[in-house]
Amino acid sequence: MVSSPGRTNCPSDLTANDWIIDLTARDARLHAFRSDLADARLKGEVAADRFVTGRPARITASVADLRKAPRPDAGVNTQALFGDDVLVFEDAEGWAWVQAERDGYVGYVADNLLGARDHAPSHIVCVPRTFLYPGPDLRFPLSGQLSMGSTVTVSGSAETRGTHYALLPSGQAIIAGHLRPIAELADDYVTVAESFLGTPYLWGGVSGFGIDCSGLVQLAMRMTGKDVLRDSDMQAASIGTPFEPGPDYTGLQRGDLVFWKGHVATMTDERDMIHANGHTMLVSREGLKEAVERIGYLYGGPTGFRRP
Repeated sequence: MVSSPGRTNCPSDLTANDWIIDLTARDARLHAFRSDLADARLKGEVAADRFVTGRPARITASVADLRKAPRPDAGVNTQALFGDDVLVFEDAEGWAWVQAERDGYVGYVADNLLGARDHAPSHIVCVPRTFLYPGPDLRFPLSGQLSMGSTVTVSGSAETRGTHYALLPSGQAIIAGHLRPIAELADDYVTVAESFLGTPYLWGGVSGFGIDCSGLVQLAMRMTGKDVLRDSDMQAASIGTPFEPGPDYTGLQRGDLVFWKGHVATMTDERDMIHANGHTMLVSREGLKEAVERIGYLYGGPTGFRRP
């Protein structure tokens, strides 16, 4: 996870990289090491036959799956979005072994989804989903689609029949109102999360096309300037401050996080929460007490509460 101007990290007294090292020493999800190859920054900390320095690259696909192994049938641990920067430690037989610079996650991505860091990103998609067009006209056939959190370089502007477009170096166009400068941040991460209501649940998903519980928390917080770790167990150990909500959960408020084993939800007020979940297979709003009762028979009660 890499800090950006105007961004803060959790907790505030540690840098993101310090927090990853402190929290997850030798966690293979967040450190690139295998018995045969490892990140040169880990030399002296892990055993490997060879150490290499990561090569900078950038995600060029709308959404790129980061898989557990270099195979198309391997499970997806997480995803990266268009414009995300990664470090490449190995590129072989169509697969790159990478680490995402934003949150430190390690995985295998198809190497045809990577490109050079040719342009400095200037804007970020600020709506759940948007389209790319081959030129500044919404009647043109689509040339792509992007999720909230994708970053682009705006090189110009155009107007067609009253609709304003941002132009990209590729010549593609995107609705200007669906972008904001990277330095401009949303005020409330819960409001961002609420904009995803109805989005399909997707294991490992981090985008407006499909998202999981911790991916929703991570993306929503990112839009407010807080880069947090990816998985719910990492978030349960690192975001904000743990607290006890009191009898019958009466001490909860908007923005508080509720954790179960392998799951996280965000309180929208003192009674209700929003979460991407496998019950509705959507991002849904649900009463906390109802969720505790429904989830309890399978996974037990909440394991913790944190206030960002």
